[in-house]
Amino acid sequence: MTPSFRKGTVYAFACLSVAAAGLAVTNPYHLQVLTFIGINALLALGLNLLMGYAGQISLGHAAFFGIGAYTTAILTATYGLSPWISLPLAVAAAAAVAFLVGMPTLKLSGYYLGMGTLGFGMIAFIVFREWDTMTGGASGFVGIPPLAVGPVILTAGKNCFYLVWGVLLLTILVCRRIIDSRTGRALRAIHDSEKAARAVGVPTMHLKLQIFVFSAGVAALAGFLYAHYVSFISPGSFDFLMSVRMVTMVVIGGMASIWGALLGASLLTLLPEWLHAFSDLEMVVYGLIMMGVMIVMPQGLTRGILDIWGRMRKKHDR
Repeated sequence: MTPSFRKGTVYAFACLSVAAAGLAVTNPYHLQVLTFIGINALLALGLNLLMGYAGQISLGHAAFFGIGAYTTAILTATYGLSPWISLPLAVAAAAAVAFLVGMPTLKLSGYYLGMGTLGFGMIAFIVFREWDTMTGGASGFVGIPPLAVGPVILTAGKNCFYLVWGVLLLTILVCRRIIDSRTGRALRAIHDSEKAARAVGVPTMHLKLQIFVFSAGVAALAGFLYAHYVSFISPGSFDFLMSVRMVTMVVIGGMASIWGALLGASLLTLLPEWLHAFSDLEMVVYGLIMMGVMIVMPQGLTRGILDIWGRMRKKHDR
């Protein structure tokens, strides 16, 4: 079985699983949770390309999530623009800001890069909170219209589930193409050793900026879907803790793993639901689980599960 055939089979299985889940799940709350998993997976997917493949740390990626959400909210609710017209504008706004931020910031590396992106995220959060004439300030932005095609409302029930997961699967396909291309190989070279990659002619700064802008665009796309799904946004959804959650999704699921981003997003979205009974101890249990995963499976759940499966197969073959 060739690698391309295997990847195609996994992708086809994922598509069939989404279709089956949409038919099987009828509880509105469960559909809502699955929809949020899809939105969070989009966030983790874009950040995973930046962190897992290019090796660039970002602690302010929630800002791009917020730019996408607030741009479409302002254009549609305040100025009456069609949501479908606001979509490319929201993505373009986040990409433009990422380009301007990435030009100086990506010259840094390691902790310095993390601090630089953290500072940008904090500035964006303050803008969301204080620019109340445009963003609604701390009270939030209300009245965001739902996505619709004619009389069909797409951001309701199963329609929204299929919309979000359809967008997610298409984004996975695009990311897979990038990873398997020359660009993807160059990004992995930058991750392993930026100096060595530069020495063999890889345009490291150019590629880092490209992937930074692309990941910001994916986050803005998630923000667009989120805003029109919940119809209300506030600065608290795009703060530093959200950036930390995004990083945690990538690390827990598995760095440099497309399906790891999906696994990490699923776990981090479902975890608060599972820990609801612990009430005040929720954050303590959450932290212990994160520490346990990092100690037992430092490469993330995806790689850890595959390694365990490989060892079991070897024992069985003996």
